[in-house]
Amino acid sequence: MPGMRRREFVTLLGGAACAWPLPTRAQQPAMPVVGFLNFTSPDGFEDRLRAFRQGLRDTGYVEGVNVAIEYRWAGNRFDQLPALAAELVRRQVAVIAAASTTSALAAKAATATIPIVFVSGADPVRVGLVSNLARPDGNLTGISFVASELTAKRLELLRELVRGAKRIAVLVNPANAELAGTTLKDIEHAAHAMEVQTQIFNATTGREIDAVFANLGRDRPDALFVGGDPLFASRRVQLANLSARHAIAMTSGTREVAEAGGLMSYGTNIPEAYRQTGAYAGRILKGAKPGDLPAVQASKFELVVNAQTARMLGLEVPATLLARADEVIE
Repeated sequence: MPGMRRREFVTLLGGAACAWPLPTRAQQPAMPVVGFLNFTSPDGFEDRLRAFRQGLRDTGYVEGVNVAIEYRWAGNRFDQLPALAAELVRRQVAVIAAASTTSALAAKAATATIPIVFVSGADPVRVGLVSNLARPDGNLTGISFVASELTAKRLELLRELVRGAKRIAVLVNPANAELAGTTLKDIEHAAHAMEVQTQIFNATTGREIDAVFANLGRDRPDALFVGGDPLFASRRVQLANLSARHAIAMTSGTREVAEAGGLMSYGTNIPEAYRQTGAYAGRILKGAKPGDLPAVQASKFELVVNAQTARMLGLEVPATLLARADEVIE
């Protein structure tokens, strides 16, 4: 019947319409994949991830639109990094973004061919990531924010704000052995020059951070120096809350801790380093080789003072310090 034939034709036409895009889709190039390797957990990492994605956007790549990101988090377990790096290699990602020195070393051990862009708080030549900053050899390049080299300056600024401070507690993450060892060596040298006594505390988990502050509440040091470590940045709210509860003046190397309520920070703008890492990853996706991209060392450092926290601790911020501060949080 004519009506029946028309329905059959419409059905066939609908089936053909569904089928037509299939060959077209098959011809589309596969979306490139960026591997993101980090030894911490995603908690508290939102700002740095946002900055990393912004760097990719700056070079024309938007996650889920024309680039995919495979995330691998070690949950503060360094022994997991080699296996996670090997997963990304098996996945045949186009580039690996290694978000710490230890992550970069694990990625370097896993592949000599896939490009690796690192963000590191250490000297990349000294730790063996690259042999030359200006023209990196091999498959690595990245951004260094030389946190370890700022230790003496941070201690000096802390003592300027907390006048007469003689007993300084130092918090490090021993699981991050390279960074912790460098921090302790630098703090020992600086403290000796300034005639300051230091007491070292170790923490690798949130529960251990609680235990450290329980000790600090009893020992009452003049101030707390928090070592530069991604773990402590991710636990910044916990650190700020505990330092407020125990009325302890706390300095760190990341503005994120000061913004959360720490007394002060001096160091590189780390989210900006992550943005640069994302931009390098995007340039590699466009065809650049790691050797074309110099390993950059951050040269601008920020002093952030939380004036509200200072008032709570009964500290008057010297006018000379306020004048030098890049940001004063009221």
